[in-house]
Amino acid sequence: MAADLTGKRIIVTGAATGIGRSTALRVSANGAKVAAFDVNDADGATTTSDINEAGGDARYWHVDVRDETAVAGAVAAAETWLGGIDVLIHVAGVLQGAAVDLDEFPEEMWDTVVDINLRGSFVISKFVSGVMKKQRSGVIILTASGAGVLGGSSSFAYGSSKGGVHGLALVMEANLEIYGIRVNDVLPGAVATPLKVTQVGVMHEAGGGEGDLEEKIGALVSPDDIAKVYAFLASDEASMVKGSVRTR
Repeated sequence: MAADLTGKRIIVTGAATGIGRSTALRVSANGAKVAAFDVNDADGATTTSDINEAGGDARYWHVDVRDETAVAGAVAAAETWLGGIDVLIHVAGVLQGAAVDLDEFPEEMWDTVVDINLRGSFVISKFVSGVMKKQRSGVIILTASGAGVLGGSSSFAYGSSKGGVHGLALVMEANLEIYGIRVNDVLPGAVATPLKVTQVGVMHEAGGGEGDLEEKIGALVSPDDIAKVYAFLASDEASMVKGSVRTR
């Protein structure tokens, strides 16, 4: 049975492509009103157009999650449009530096990945939690990874940043519960997103792993299946779920 999100007011970041797009479409189909955040304006507009044409209610904002001023303004505008914020599903992230050796890893690449993945998670959570504290209710779902939490990563920056997101979620969970805010982080596995397909291709070219490239890509999980997990966590049925949720 699909998670009932009727009347839920949800922000989805990274909503233009991959897991974020699938999640925005899924939660809308389950009854939510959706504020879609991304920096990819063309695909972000397509996501909201697809939702609205299907009978849902969505609006797109161009938001770089590293930019505190931009995030503050977008969250305030989304709160007004939505009439409040019940759920934040933060999916926006980037993977760079797959198969690059540590002694050759560019500092600017490290900064970009950590800024988007970890700083971005902090900044969006900072402003959304302020809204939810006033409401005394809400759900914040961050996106970590098995990389940096359950094991290693093809990228030093990516694994480190996602380990940091996991730690942030743990601290937030302990500190926001008193305001009626539930915090979870999702640890997706090998999902068929542009980010992951690119990573697989890079690792293949670098000689990492075994097997044919097409076979590797074909083994990736659909983002639609991961979107079901986010939709469930956004629902009231998940009120007793604490901490991290690992997916295949």
